[in-house]
Amino acid sequence: MSGHSKWSNIKYKKEIADKKKAQVFSKLTRMITLAAKEGGQNPETNTKLQQAIEKAKSFNLPNDNIKRAIEKATAKDAQALENFLIEAFGPGQVAILIEGVTDNKKRTFTEIKNIIEKNNGKMGSGGSIKWLFEQKGLIEILPEEQNEEFKKSENLEILAIESGAEDFFWKEGVFNIITEAKDLQKVFKNIQEKGVKIGDYNLAYIPKEKIKIEDRDIQNKLKNLFESLDENEDVQNIYSNLE
Repeated sequence: MSGHSKWSNIKYKKEIADKKKAQVFSKLTRMITLAAKEGGQNPETNTKLQQAIEKAKSFNLPNDNIKRAIEKATAKDAQALENFLIEAFGPGQVAILIEGVTDNKKRTFTEIKNIIEKNNGKMGSGGSIKWLFEQKGLIEILPEEQNEEFKKSENLEILAIESGAEDFFWKEGVFNIITEAKDLQKVFKNIQEKGVKIGDYNLAYIPKEKIKIEDRDIQNKLKNLFESLDENEDVQNIYSNLE
């Protein structure tokens, strides 16, 4: 009986992992298709597509999937794909921006509205929250994936400065480099030329000021909200001013 129970638990965890992987792959392929639709299918002349491909590879999306996603840009069902940005307040008046890709804005808006309201948040009107953020380039580096030189925090910080970064910070063991939006690709290439492995890079919304939530109940409600939003297939990125 215990053996059966143990297997059931392992299987349950594996199913969760597989489902999450499928969701991530679906989001990545949509991002590639939209980038190719908007700027052409050649990553050498389409920076947005190049970024989408690099991000997909960092998540081990197979090359065949990437190729099919690019080719799909000319398909009829890809023509409906478009970006969206939804503004909202979460529990504790935390400001939230939800970015993604959809083939049906009305459906996506309704789904996200339901998730937010179910998790003690409320929708924001156009521009009511976006002004609290600035769009910047964001490059993430995992020190443990680097050679010995760039495992050291001081060397990563010097690298960021020399590569043209505007700022940098550490969060949960990840080294984050901030750039001006227009400088993202240049700084990315400068870092890459040093042999540093980049975990992710993209344009992101960075809060001008952060707020701290001490209440444990509100923290848990925010956690549930972010997890529920992330499970939505259309959502690509979630930004907040939570410290």
